[in-house]
Amino acid sequence: MIRRRAIVRGHVQGVFFRDSARRLAQEVAVSGSARNLDDGSVELLLEGETGAVEQLLAWAHTGPDGATVESVEVQQQVPQGVAGFDAG
Repeated sequence: MIRRRAIVRGHVQGVFFRDSARRLAQEVAVSGSARNLDDGSVELLLEGETGAVEQLLAWAHTGPDGATVESVEVQQQVPQGVAGFDAG
């Protein structure tokens, strides 16, 4: 079990980034959240098995149709045992 915090920058708000992340997270059994930040970026908190979290992080580099991802900053965090996925 791992936990990662990712800040996704670019044109990532208003393009269903959070909802798309939630749907993929549910498919691969990753818990956490996705929320818009005031600076126009999206914060992803992802917790689950290593391969599943890495799959979601790889997806975050392109995002859904309509998104233009400029950068993804990833930080390791201590797993907290969260359940479900909140896309705000």
